[in-house]
Amino acid sequence: MAAETKKIPLSTSGSLNMNQEKTIEETYQKKSQLEHILLRPDTYIGSIEKHAQILWVFEDDKMVNRSVTYVPGLYKIFDEILVNAADNKQRDPKMDSLKVVIDVENNLVSVYNNGDGVPVDIHKEEGVYVPELIFGHLLTSSNYDDTMKKTTGGRNGYGAKLTNIFSTEFVIETADGKRKKKYKQVFSNNMGKRSEPIITKCKESENWTKVTFKPDLAKFSMTHLEEDVVALMKKRVVDMAGCLGKTVKVELNGSRVPVKSFQDYVHLYLNSTSESVSERPKSFYEKVGERWEVCVSLTEGQFQQASFVNSIATIKGGTHVDYVTNQITNYVMNSVNKKNKNANIKAHNVKNYLWVFVNCLIDNPAFDSQTKETLTLRQSSFGSKCELSEDLLKKVAKSDIVDNLLSWAKFKENKELKKTDGTKTAKVNVPKLEDANEAGGRYSEKCTLILTEGDSAKALAIAGVAGLSQMERNFYGVFPLRGKLLNVREATSKQLKENKEIESIKKILGLQHDKQYSNVKSLRYGHLMIMTDQDHDGSHIKGLLINFIHSFWPSLLKVPSFMVEFITPIVKATRRNGTVLSFYSMPEYESWKESLSGNASGWSIKYYKGLGTSTSKEGKEYFKNLDKHKKDFLWMDEQDGDAIELAFSKKKIEARKNWLRQHEPGTYLDHNQKIIKYSDFINKELILFSMADLQRSIPSMVDGLKPGQRKILFCSFKRNFVKEAKISQFSGYVSEHSAYHHGEQSLAGTIIGMAQDFVGSNNINLLQPNGQFGTRSVGGKDHASARYIYTQLSPITRFLFPKDDDGLLNYQDEDGQTIEPTWYIPIIPMVLVNGCEGIGTGWSTFIPNYNPRDVVANIRRLLNGEMMEPMNPWYRGFKGTIEKGASKEGGCTSYTVNGVINEVNETTLRITELPVRRWTDDYKAFLNSVTEGIRDENGNLPKDPFVKDFRKYGDDAAVDFEVLLSEENMLVAKQEGLLKKFKLTTTISTNNMHLFDSAGVIKKYDNPEQILENFFHLRLEYYETRKKVLLENLEFELLKLENKVRFILGVVRGEIIVNNRKRAHLFLELQQKGFNPIPKKSKAVVAGETDDTEEAEDSPDVSGVRASDYDYLLSMAIGTLTLEKVQQLCADRDKLNGEVDSLRKTTPRVLWVKDLEALEMQLDMLDKHDAEAEEARRKLKGAGAKGDAGFKVSKQAPKNPRKYTKKAINEEVSVETTGTSSSSAIETENAAEVVKPKRRAGSKKAPAKMQEKVSPVLDDIDEDDEIESLKDRLKAYRLDSSPEQSADMETDVLQVPARKGVARKKPPANVSVISDSEDEPSLDDDADVEVKGLPETKKKGGRKATAANDKAAKPPAATKRRGPASKQSQGLGQKLLTEMLKPAEEAGISPEKKVRKVRASPFNKKSGSVLGRNHKEDDNGSEPMSASSSENTDVIDVPARARPLRANRKQTRYVLSDSESEKEDTDFEEVNDDSDSSSSD
Repeated sequence: MAAETKKIPLSTSGSLNMNQEKTIEETYQKKSQLEHILLRPDTYIGSIEKHAQILWVFEDDKMVNRSVTYVPGLYKIFDEILVNAADNKQRDPKMDSLKVVIDVENNLVSVYNNGDGVPVDIHKEEGVYVPELIFGHLLTSSNYDDTMKKTTGGRNGYGAKLTNIFSTEFVIETADGKRKKKYKQVFSNNMGKRSEPIITKCKESENWTKVTFKPDLAKFSMTHLEEDVVALMKKRVVDMAGCLGKTVKVELNGSRVPVKSFQDYVHLYLNSTSESVSERPKSFYEKVGERWEVCVSLTEGQFQQASFVNSIATIKGGTHVDYVTNQITNYVMNSVNKKNKNANIKAHNVKNYLWVFVNCLIDNPAFDSQTKETLTLRQSSFGSKCELSEDLLKKVAKSDIVDNLLSWAKFKENKELKKTDGTKTAKVNVPKLEDANEAGGRYSEKCTLILTEGDSAKALAIAGVAGLSQMERNFYGVFPLRGKLLNVREATSKQLKENKEIESIKKILGLQHDKQYSNVKSLRYGHLMIMTDQDHDGSHIKGLLINFIHSFWPSLLKVPSFMVEFITPIVKATRRNGTVLSFYSMPEYESWKESLSGNASGWSIKYYKGLGTSTSKEGKEYFKNLDKHKKDFLWMDEQDGDAIELAFSKKKIEARKNWLRQHEPGTYLDHNQKIIKYSDFINKELILFSMADLQRSIPSMVDGLKPGQRKILFCSFKRNFVKEAKISQFSGYVSEHSAYHHGEQSLAGTIIGMAQDFVGSNNINLLQPNGQFGTRSVGGKDHASARYIYTQLSPITRFLFPKDDDGLLNYQDEDGQTIEPTWYIPIIPMVLVNGCEGIGTGWSTFIPNYNPRDVVANIRRLLNGEMMEPMNPWYRGFKGTIEKGASKEGGCTSYTVNGVINEVNETTLRITELPVRRWTDDYKAFLNSVTEGIRDENGNLPKDPFVKDFRKYGDDAAVDFEVLLSEENMLVAKQEGLLKKFKLTTTISTNNMHLFDSAGVIKKYDNPEQILENFFHLRLEYYETRKKVLLENLEFELLKLENKVRFILGVVRGEIIVNNRKRAHLFLELQQKGFNPIPKKSKAVVAGETDDTEEAEDSPDVSGVRASDYDYLLSMAIGTLTLEKVQQLCADRDKLNGEVDSLRKTTPRVLWVKDLEALEMQLDMLDKHDAEAEEARRKLKGAGAKGDAGFKVSKQAPKNPRKYTKKAINEEVSVETTGTSSSSAIETENAAEVVKPKRRAGSKKAPAKMQEKVSPVLDDIDEDDEIESLKDRLKAYRLDSSPEQSADMETDVLQVPARKGVARKKPPANVSVISDSEDEPSLDDDADVEVKGLPETKKKGGRKATAANDKAAKPPAATKRRGPASKQSQGLGQKLLTEMLKPAEEAGISPEKKVRKVRASPFNKKSGSVLGRNHKEDDNGSEPMSASSSENTDVIDVPARARPLRANRKQTRYVLSDSESEKEDTDFEEVNDDSDSSSSD
């Protein structure tokens, strides 16, 4: 037998069971429903085994959360009867009593409820009484009709039958008052036996039901009702009291349960967590509709819930709890993260701190099992909504949950940050670290870690340390910082964890997170030295490092000499004898400079803006004299900590504003002190950075410019930037001439921003966009690289910023160099025209764009003493609407900006405009997101598509979308509102208009009219100053002219002998005869430049008179002694007297009106240009062309001829604006009409030209030209207006690119094309060829013909229009100039002097009087022009040369470009003419 057993193979228990001898009938059985329930009870009532679980129970009249041992099945059969009783409340709202008796001794439970009882009637189909059917027959229920919405607990038809089955005795009693019958029936033996029902009569008022049962304890392996089970049953009775509320009186064992409402029920839980009611956690209750009651409280970090669905206790929650909880968690999460951006709280984090109580009634609820512990019904099927009020959510968000969450976040952050902690080890591996030899060792306390600003500073530090002794070197380590350290005070844990620089510092120093340090013995270094540049950004880096240590290890700052700084000179003054003085702050240097009383000769000044400026030798000197350069930071008291927090905490915004408001200019930190308090550093040094940051971010009310923009404008004026240049090159010029200390890329971006003109950018772009400067497709971010695009001053710019104001401005000085003024003073407030946006320390600003015409109109009203009219935002080219909303407190207004959408037919819409600053590509992405069948970047289809398809017909400047919808969606969209549905509405607010006023104080403005009013009074003062200065200059010129007349008459009459005399004797005679000595003026530039000025010639002093003081008389040409010249000077003197009288009678308000008139003419030109561009776009679109290609060609410079293109376009635009034809012939005729008035007002018909004729052409006619220039400037105001002068002014408006001096006296056709590369050759250029012509040139003037042919080869269309006009212009121009400049013929001056000065750089061009001098060299002066008349005649007669002579033209151009006026053209032509090189060689 044993042997046989061994042969049996391994098999499963099932196969072993099969081997037992059983009949088929025994193996395969069929059970009745009742037998199945008894055999497999866990399927129906849950487990019948004992379970241990932590649950809430009710004992000793309170809720207790403890471990409970119970049988889930027994608990379930009790609950079924209890829920049935509660359900009756839904059937009969009159129910007001529920009585439960739990008799432990007799193992008996009874549940009684009043209200409508069970109908005591016979079921016609089943043939039994209804109570018996319900309680004694399986699968019977009143809940099978799912078409009915019921809010009861029963569902599947088991319920009370299960209680009957698991009871030894089950009694059903009910009174049916409607039928006046009372019913009683007894079931026993697990529903196996039933007695006959006993039916008696009852009163009509009797309506109740009572169920009494004795659980079959044997089935649950129990002998009696155990304490834990009874506690659970009691808790369920209390649940009923909470769910049914005050309308139902609930009794337990004859005593009323002390709960009358859901709130009372919640308090039972909350009371259990505290010793007294006063300490009970706060709770927030809300009843939502008739079906929902919600109460919210807080926990210590573990989510809890108590919830009921139709009186069923869902101890595991479900979809109803999630529905309520999600609303709370999302609101609190957003609220916390908004106020604490570094918290990074998630919804599940919030949930952990919530205790949610929900009591609800839900239609036809569905659960996860018959035990009904979890609701699984979808929210959409609840039959009602529970949207918590804002009030409740706010209360929760303001509770302690926020502190709990932030504490948790802090704990988690600390836990994460500890992973990057350092330790005190001898060696650490950190890239770029030059570790001290003794760091981490026994002498680590003596070691100093030098943190430098960049690698170049690290090199200086290493060089300095190398100069120390070998022993001292062992104690110094160097680590370079990459720019500015993170502001850790509000940084997220993720930012801190991922910041390599912070991690490196912790490792190098051996810092451990959240550790308190009383000394530095546990660190690798005992001192932290900060070595940064001495500029504002260097101060900021120091502050950020101090803030870093104070945020995490404030105790370290209290350790003496732990934090130190290393200062280096910002200025060094060296004397010829070798004496060197070092200054560590600009105020200190300024004070020393003032002490010299202007006697600074013999001192050379060098500015050290960065540590990289110092040499290694100087670095060694710094470290050898360490005591002088090392400053210790000292912690005095908590005020130091408050100061650090004030500067860097986002919670201290208002305090920081007050801090900045109280700043006094001139405040600085005294670096002579050995010890620096942290509060002094913050309040005296770091505040300078904050002020500088604010000034970089918030523009001035006066000119609407930020410092970077102002530097660009300054250099544009200084260079007379009328010829285009590459932005990359111009940005270098700006950096050089305006002391720009930031990145080239940032500067190029600012230049591009000033030139952009798409909708939503500038209303008036001060620079011209010659190239791809960005479009409204992506908000200008699609601009080309700075090395590809060109720019120049817009013609309108000088009308906004008149040259006559340049001399009135307060120019700043930096690095010994005069730079941009504190602010410019335009004739209208440009901050309103172009708007602004910026965020600085403490303040931010946003000002929308306004219509310049509205601004001008309001200025006129103010000038006339009238009230201003309110101005609304306006954007050039915007076709939508801007609607004014309700005004708020303080006068702030909001505006609604709407795009344009039109209905084409019942299924098609056309969108032709988007709200301002909603870019086309972004909107296209939005349409994609709502279009059927279009997947996003993740491959997902749109959730709620309502667009069938759309097409884009617009271009870079115009918006045009055609959208196709279904008819149903079209109706829905129209009902909702097309603008809203398609997101074509945005808002603009004027509640954040912050600007610096004229005194440099930041100020909040409530409306644009307030800005304009403040501007008006300041601008009017400057018009008064301008008049005063002009009058002084005019009187000075008059004095000079009178002296000249006296001198010439004296020489002619023989009263003054000039020949054969010593200069000293002649000077004495002139002085004795009362001639006024007039020193030579330094050649100050228009934009305030002071470099390259000419000093007076060295000549001996005679009786206090400098030799050069009478040069203005003695340098006159001999031709001035002629009778004609004397007569002319006398006539000029009389006219100048008239000009003086006229100016004296003119009021500043009249001057302003003249400027406004000139500006309005320019605005007319812009409007006309925009209209023509729109018309061209419309025609091209109608012809099937793409976008506004024609517009782009006429507006931006193509790649062909560099200089020709822009100037030609300027001329075309100008001529069209004045109402003339674009042909050169017509230009010339118009020029003839107005040229005589321009004899005086040539370039100065409008303020933009006011100083274009300041400097002389030749020394002997210097003064005459100055007189002419001043008269021109006065003529610009049309003080005695005439039609001729008005026409003259119009013509002059076209001449922005024109040069100074005589160039302004030529007809417009010549004026704007002086350059070699222009179509119309100028008279000066012919003279140039005569002087510097190449041997190959066969004939004077041939170069001009060649130039014409050259241009003809490049743009044929332009040649057609302009070729013949060149000859006409020359002929007519010569005739007119001859009449105007007769004295120049008498002077007979050779034009050779125009090529004396040679400059290589294209950016050394000056404006103002120096520029005028340079133009002297370019244009051959104003008077000698007629000397080249014969040459000009030759040019007119010479036919156009053949193409091969282009080589001559190119070479000639190179020679001539050495002059100041043309040098930049040559530079760019050299770059761009590569394509012509083959034909030229």
